[in-house]
Amino acid sequence: MDKIENEEMKQQADAQPETPAAEAPKANESKSTKKDKKKRHDHEVEELTLKVEELGAKLQEMNDKYQRVYAEYENYRKRTSAEKAELILNGGKDVIKSMLAVLDDMERALDNLADDDAAKEGMMLVYKNMLKPLEQRGLKAMDAKGAKFDENYHEAITQIPAPTPEVKGTVIDVVKKGYFLHDDVLRFAQVVVAC
Repeated sequence: MDKIENEEMKQQADAQPETPAAEAPKANESKSTKKDKKKRHDHEVEELTLKVEELGAKLQEMNDKYQRVYAEYENYRKRTSAEKAELILNGGKDVIKSMLAVLDDMERALDNLADDDAAKEGMMLVYKNMLKPLEQRGLKAMDAKGAKFDENYHEAITQIPAPTPEVKGTVIDVVKKGYFLHDDVLRFAQVVVAC
């Protein structure tokens, strides 16, 4: 019977729940797995934070590049727009400049014809018809005679003594008329200056 009792006690001991001493290792195991999980989680957060910072830096770099490209485009657009306006404004500058010699010749011819000559009337009509479209494109004659000499507009061909002190430094005579094209000097006036 003793054997039977021993076996029953063994079976009861096996059937009884584990003692708290047996539970302690499991609690330690769960604490260590929690720590491991927390470490893994912290590591993942660090990696994600680094990735976010990298992406933020790339975004900033791309934004800087975009702003530079946009600024370059705006400068290009403004420059080409200004060049186009300049071309439109002064497109025929060379042609107009070459026509000035013809205008000079016509003015000399008109000065040498008598006032009652019919040829003078015809020549004057041709001169006006030629001058009108040039003026519409921005050509304007300089009014130099009697003005103070200004090297920005005049080219002194010669100097003569001033008849009075008041006219000293003024333009006495115009040898070749000067012209503006849209307020820029197209040709300097060649003048005689009183000194």
